Amino acid sequence: MNDQKSIGLVGTCRTSQAMDQGGGVALWPRMEPFLLGALQVAPPTKLSLHYLRKMAAYVRSREGCFPMLGWLMWRHIACGKLQLPEDLAWLYFETFDLLVGHPAEERLEWAENLSQCSSARELDRQRSKLCVDTLQFLLFLYIQQLNRVSLRTSLIGEEWPSPRSRSPSSDREAKTSSQNKNWDDQAHLSFLQAHLCELLELLVEPGQLSGSGQAVKDSQVSLEALQGLSLLLEGSVSRGRTVHPIHKLLSRAPIQAQAGYSKLSRSFSLHPLMAWLRQALVPNPFGMSTCLRSGKKLAWAQQVEGAMKRAKIARNTHMAPPGSKMVLMSQVFRQTLAKDSDKLVGANVKIHRCSDAFIYLLSPLRSVSLDKCRNSTVVLGPIETSIHIQSCENVKVVCVAGRLAIGSSSYCTIHALTPTRPLLLPGNTALTLGPFHTHYPSLEDHMASVGLAVVPNAWDQPLLVGVEGTTPDPGSYRLLPPAEFCPLVVPFRMEGDTCEVPGGLPSLYQKTHEEREKSVQDWQKTVKDAHLNKEQRRQFQALVEQKFHEWLLESGHRQELDSLIPPYIASQDPSDSDSLEARTNDTRQEGTSRQEVGQTPMPC
Repeated sequence: MNDQKSIGLVGTCRTSQAMDQGGGVALWPRMEPFLLGALQVAPPTKLSLHYLRKMAAYVRSREGCFPMLGWLMWRHIACGKLQLPEDLAWLYFETFDLLVGHPAEERLEWAENLSQCSSARELDRQRSKLCVDTLQFLLFLYIQQLNRVSLRTSLIGEEWPSPRSRSPSSDREAKTSSQNKNWDDQAHLSFLQAHLCELLELLVEPGQLSGSGQAVKDSQVSLEALQGLSLLLEGSVSRGRTVHPIHKLLSRAPIQAQAGYSKLSRSFSLHPLMAWLRQALVPNPFGMSTCLRSGKKLAWAQQVEGAMKRAKIARNTHMAPPGSKMVLMSQVFRQTLAKDSDKLVGANVKIHRCSDAFIYLLSPLRSVSLDKCRNSTVVLGPIETSIHIQSCENVKVVCVAGRLAIGSSSYCTIHALTPTRPLLLPGNTALTLGPFHTHYPSLEDHMASVGLAVVPNAWDQPLLVGVEGTTPDPGSYRLLPPAEFCPLVVPFRMEGDTCEVPGGLPSLYQKTHEEREKSVQDWQKTVKDAHLNKEQRRQFQALVEQKFHEWLLESGHRQELDSLIPPYIASQDPSDSDSLEARTNDTRQEGTSRQEVGQTPMPC
């Protein structure tokens, strides 16, 4: 976690008011713990506040648990005390480690060590080397309550009492509203406002709590313990251009005086601290709401039959600090969008309500969310943390990612390279998991930049997570049969050295691909050996082209190819002139064409 980040703040009335009340300090929820850390499924009851209070007392009283918590001790607590399955215990531990981040070199070294484990014992020995910040991990476990579904929520789709008086616009919105909280910065703020006392209590020494685990009147919180709160809160001073984690702000003498700091005890009095925090809390100035309202809008280069008039894209990458950069795409319809740009590097990307679209984002990304998309193909550059697919239908996704999660989706096909087990959340139907099957010239360089290697690759070992008390449906997915496998060609010319699928294809799929290649070669030899005269060749070519175009229409590839043939491109923003050059594809691959095509129609 960076101690400070230079940015340009977008001032708001609420921020100004909070600064006045909080002594010139504005605090807001960090986006990534909620976006990437809170699993989009209701947490087990054993992660409720009651049990986390017990865990907070336990870890402080046991050697080897504080201030850093290792995997073996967490497994002992999770499986022995909280009665969680070991797979779920590792899921939370691994997710937190993925969230806090490591240099790319460390991640590659970790991947290499894991790939050399040949037994469960060796794997456990390697995992035992992983440690996390104990207090931050406690807070991470607590914010899993973000997606807790109450009885009222399950009936009408919003929390009660509601921080915002709005009702879902449809039954479908009602069913999925609780699942959209990970991107909702207002929900993050409301959660912290509602649960600030409980979060601080988890940081208090056990001896200062009552028998029920609640803070007593004179409870104290040390400055060291407040480093844990920096997982969730950051801010700035006097509308400054630098963002600091909360514990750095609270180390300043003028702010300490306002927040109840005692030099004698070298700690903060809990209730004055909590009151100061409440006064200083404001909405995240880099959140989705601000990005939609005042982020930089990117013009589309082409509209096809008016289909793109409703498409929207906005970004804050020109002014947000690392960890808060985002790109929002919505309602791309019947169009191909391609992008390879520094503006995407390290960004959290949300692709929302896109239909009949082909989207290529070929840059290293921080995270990706696909929400309510239909009948589309999405090809992505390496994703450092996670890709989450929610409420999608008939979508094909091709990605290299730190984690893959899918929920409430149907008839989707995902070709992935991932070092972690794909997470299948409740509500899925007829999913297909296949091996990663494409490449583009700079892919391996992009993978190295975000610390993703070709091994280990757990694409075919999904972890099914159900609602507590239910059994996940193993029939909700299948592995792609080799007979249905066909590699995908990225139809753009780029600079780089990658010329094959990183790590190669699994043996069964490679064998199928080679057999198909051989059948094509045999067909070409048969045609050559037929010794057709000129008129026969003309007739034969016409017949083949007719059948080919019939296949294009039946398969849906005709639309994809048509969108790759651009008219004059005139981007309205010279700074967004990054483009990819389309190339001729081999007709044996997915996304095919026999004709030479020019520039991609939609650099954004």
